[in-house]
Order: sequence, then structure tokens, then C-alpha cells
Amino acid sequence: MPASPSTARALNDRLALRLLQQEGPLTAGQLKQLTGLSRPTVADLVDRLTAAGLITVVGESGEQRRGPNARLYGIVAGRAHLAALDVRTEGVLVLVSDLLGRVLAEASAPIGGDTGTGPAVEQAVAAVERAVKEGGADRLHTVGIGAPGLIDPATGDLRDSAGLPAWHRSLVAALQDRLPGARVTVENETNLAALAEQREGAARDRDTFVLLWLGHGVGAAVVLDGSLRRGASGGTGEIGFLPVPGTSTLPSATDCGGGFHSLTGAAAVVSLAAEYGLPASETVDLPTSETGGLPASETVDLPVDGPVNVPVGGPADAAGAVPAVRGAADEPEAARVVRGAVARASAADERFLRALADRIAVGAASVVAVLDPGCVVLGGEVGRAGGAVLAGLVGERLRRMSPLPTEVRASGLGGTAVLRGALLTARERAQDELFGPPER
Repeated sequence: MPASPSTARALNDRLALRLLQQEGPLTAGQLKQLTGLSRPTVADLVDRLTAAGLITVVGESGEQRRGPNARLYGIVAGRAHLAALDVRTEGVLVLVSDLLGRVLAEASAPIGGDTGTGPAVEQAVAAVERAVKEGGADRLHTVGIGAPGLIDPATGDLRDSAGLPAWHRSLVAALQDRLPGARVTVENETNLAALAEQREGAARDRDTFVLLWLGHGVGAAVVLDGSLRRGASGGTGEIGFLPVPGTSTLPSATDCGGGFHSLTGAAAVVSLAAEYGLPASETVDLPTSETGGLPASETVDLPVDGPVNVPVGGPADAAGAVPAVRGAADEPEAARVVRGAVARASAADERFLRALADRIAVGAASVVAVLDPGCVVLGGEVGRAGGAVLAGLVGERLRRMSPLPTEVRASGLGGTAVLRGALLTARERAQDELFGPPER
């Protein structure tokens, strides 16, 4: 059954908007070529989208050309403003962007462990409001939040989790109250990092892969056939509870001690380094802006990861980037120990890194045996600190443990994977609403 005229118009409009998002500004002739639509149909959709305030003329296609055929049309970036939050146990990081994902402002709010729920929420919300003001946004259309813990798939709410601050669950309600009209959504941080790796990081060429998160704690995100898998209760990837050899006990329903976490969590990595006689790490002091993050124009050039100030998603975003708002001083001790071992590369450092890779491979092998993902990306602070060196060692060990061919890669996104994933998710949700057919 053919589509009705109104449905066909909506589909054509959405196709054109997606092309403008992916390719950047285009002429009507280029839209005709890329969509395969007739010239009159393209002219009609350009008129509709212009009247709706979704696209506008942003220039001409050549210095010598003039007239309607030379006009370049682009998405109206200021049509909506978005915010992305990376919520951690020690604070919150905030980015505000336009509809194209170009970052307009950033802010951060360190929150001490002894801060009460009310004051902690107030500090986090104030950071968002400060970034909104500095970014010149009148209001926010969509807010994407990345946080540790489980997300209830039925309600989309952050579930109670032992060991996580109480203010995390209160933050969403506070933002909805203080940002009237904004759509506020929350997603597990590891899942967001995986979405970012899939879109523009180490897994861009993979429809199926697993992101293994190695930081203060451990976790995993599973992408199968291009889709993120959350599981029946939202707990896909709770690999810290995976029973593994080499621990003195078994994990319980409320404590991952004795599970994979006991082999590869931050405390376990620091203890392993001490066993190999590695020196204690030193905190690296990095320049900060008044908001507590790095200036948006600077990158942090670390020995393993390289610059992390990278544009978000496609040619249309080249004018904006995700600032490196988290520095090495915010890393767990384990990440600094691993980074130091990679940089020094002494015999003791190599023995430590191989022992750590053996531990990581134990959990990775279990995931590979069940899912056969073909690719495992090492993310999180420890995974990033180890970079290609640690990924290579894990891959080497995994090849000896598993008959299934699996490539192990280091994260390609530096320290901003969660923010980038939150921003990509917020942008997609805003565009889904704004680019959809009008309500009748």
C-alpha cells in the first residue's frame, strides 16, 4: 500500500534533514541528487522546512554563482539547545550544545563524599544552569545524563544501587523541576561510552562488539547487530559480579567482592602493582578554567591516549568539540599506575602489565564465549591509561584462551566518551522530535 501524501512528505523531510545533519550544508540540487527526489519535490520540502524554522540559507555554493540554485541550506543550529552530563561519584561534568552538537559551554562541579543529598543536587543543577547561561541558551530542549548504576528499562529511572551517592537519583527530578519543558533522560555511563565508540570511536566499523569498562569499578556494554542490549532488568554488562578463578570467595547478590571486580577493579590494580614493586603514582596537575575544567581550546596530550578534544559526529560539527573537562588528577590511582607503567616500560612494568592483562582476559574470555562479539574495546580510566599496549597484551592472552577470533582495541575517545555518548543521545532524541511529522 503506497504512503499517503502527508506520510510521504514527512519521510522526505526527515531524509533531507538527516542528509543535512550528516553532510553539512547542501544546495537544492545536491539534495535532489542525494535523495533521488524530483526537483519540484525538493523545492517543496525546502520551502516547508524553511517555513518550519528547521533550515535556512547559510551561504552559496561558489563565489561565481548566484541565484536560487546556488543557495546552501543548513539546519538551524539554534533551533534547540542540549545538555550532556557525566555524573560521577565525585561530581558532575556538563556540556551545552546546539542542535548540531557543537559545544557552546562546559562546566563542572566537584562534590565531596560527605556532601548531603540536597547540597549535592544543588551544586550539580547550578553547574548546568551556569553552562546554559554561558552558552547563550534561553532554555534546554533535551538533557542526556550518563551515570553509574542500573537503569530500569520499564521506567527509565536510575535504580537504587549500593555504593552510589543518594544524590544521583534525586538529580533527574531536580533538573526536571528547574528546567521546565526539557526532556531529561538518564542512561548507564558504560552504555553511553559504547554508543560513542560505535558512532565515532574504536568500534566505528563494528556492528557487534563489547566495551569492557575498567575504572573505579568494572562493567561492560554489549552492542549486537548495531543495537545496544540492556537485558530484561537493565543489567546487561554487570560483569563485576562474574565469578572468576583467582579470588578467595564468590560474589553475592549485594556484593561483587570475589567476582571479576576483585581482579580488575581499581583497588585490585593498585594492589597488583605493589606486588610487582611499582612506584606509587603521582597526580598530574593540569591547567583548569574557572569552571573547573580545561579550557575548551586546549587538549591534554597524554603518552598513550593522545588529544581528546575531538568534534562530535560528522562534518556539520567541525566548528565545535567536546572539551577535555576531566584531567588526570580526577583519575583513580589505578589509572595513573597503569599509565606510568606504560610510559616507563621497565622489566617490572612489563611483568605487571602482563599480569593485569591476564586478569582482564579472564573476564573477557567469558564474555567472548557467550556472545562471540569479534571485538572487545577497553574503556574506562584504566583501559584508556593502558591504551594500545594493554589492549595488545589482552588480545595476545585471549587468543590463547579462546578459539573464537576476537580483536581487542583501546578506546578511541580519550576521557570524554560518556559525555560524548550523552550528547549524541540527547541530539538524536531532540532531532527525532523536531524532525518528525507535526502532531495533528
